[in-house]
Amino acid sequence: MDYVTWRSHGLRAALAGVGLMAAAPAFAAEITIWCWDPNFNVAIMREAGERYTKTHPDVTFNIVDFAKADVEQKLQTALASGTASALPDIVLIEDYGAQKYLQSFPGAFAPMSDKVDYSGFAPYKVEVMTVDGKVYGMPFDSGVTGLFYRRDYLEQAGFKPQDLQNITWDRYIEIGKAVEAKTGKKMTTQDLNNGGMTRIIMQSGNAWYFDKDGELAVEGNAALKGALEAQAKMVKAGIVKPATGWNDYVKAFTSGDVASVVTGVWITGTIKAQTDQSGKWGVAPIPKLDIPGAVSASNLGGSSWYVLAKSKQKDAAIDFLNAIYAKDLDFYQKILTERGAVGSLMAARTGDAYQKADPFFGGEKVWQQFSDWLGKVPAVNYGIFTNELDNAVTANMADLTGGKAVDDVIKAIDEQAKLQIQ
Repeated sequence: MDYVTWRSHGLRAALAGVGLMAAAPAFAAEITIWCWDPNFNVAIMREAGERYTKTHPDVTFNIVDFAKADVEQKLQTALASGTASALPDIVLIEDYGAQKYLQSFPGAFAPMSDKVDYSGFAPYKVEVMTVDGKVYGMPFDSGVTGLFYRRDYLEQAGFKPQDLQNITWDRYIEIGKAVEAKTGKKMTTQDLNNGGMTRIIMQSGNAWYFDKDGELAVEGNAALKGALEAQAKMVKAGIVKPATGWNDYVKAFTSGDVASVVTGVWITGTIKAQTDQSGKWGVAPIPKLDIPGAVSASNLGGSSWYVLAKSKQKDAAIDFLNAIYAKDLDFYQKILTERGAVGSLMAARTGDAYQKADPFFGGEKVWQQFSDWLGKVPAVNYGIFTNELDNAVTANMADLTGGKAVDDVIKAIDEQAKLQIQ
């Protein structure tokens, strides 16, 4: 410890001792963080760091911005080689991949169950970071989903906002047919080489590719079957404008070519960037499966923060995450307003930012709606092979939309998956 640091610690301790300064954990640390997306994750973490430094001036932050694939590759390589010195103190991990890291590298991440009150977070976020009763990580942003729709197109076809409440996928298809008949617009767009829609519908049915114990659960999975059937029905009904790749997908709804899209809340900023469409959009709950336990709420994406167990700054890193991400409600109002980030701390929903009406969406309180749906997202086990299962699904999707029986497609998915995850 150098003289300046020692003197700072001594002064803070003296002030706390005479009641002039609130006692706080004394850390002198530089916390290194790996994450991606400079306009979202990186910017939000910088805001978090600045807030923490106000009460912990001896703590500084080194936030390293990598591409998402680079974060994953560097983390995987360092963990596999056991090179702790090459690792950061905190790393951002996408929720779908959390169990893979936690189970493949036991002991690599610091448990926080005894330091964080996880009861305040959306249950499904806590589920993805839990192994053998211990919770790892700090829940961050949500991928809670919604049905974004063109209010003007639906009105032209004779539908009101309440007509999109509590509907099934079959009803969604019926509405889509009527919309195209009246407006000439397809109801939605989808890239069938992307497993996102399967994930959304399946989780809304309270299931995943794996059961609660992490065992493969493809055959006999009513939610997966329902997800595949719904997509096949949409394609066969002609309400889908096919997309190839992300840019083509986004262009379909930002250009006005389709009447709606079902996806994560993080798309809100992209939609609102079309300023000439202000007032023409609305948001509704996603359609639901007609099976027991299904709800009109789901998730697509989302990430959380994890502390490396061998980090020399482990205690400071955990205290930082706990102080800001688990307790600072004003922080969540700011990142919602400035970055469109819907956090998973449920108490943040009572803040002013969540209560504001948005003229772009016809005066709806869209953030409040998303936060309400957030609490209804079913908690499922993403397992360690979600990406492999996605590959098996998309590889067989063409057969499904081409007329192959759904049970035969599911059998093919199951067989391919068993080969991939051996």
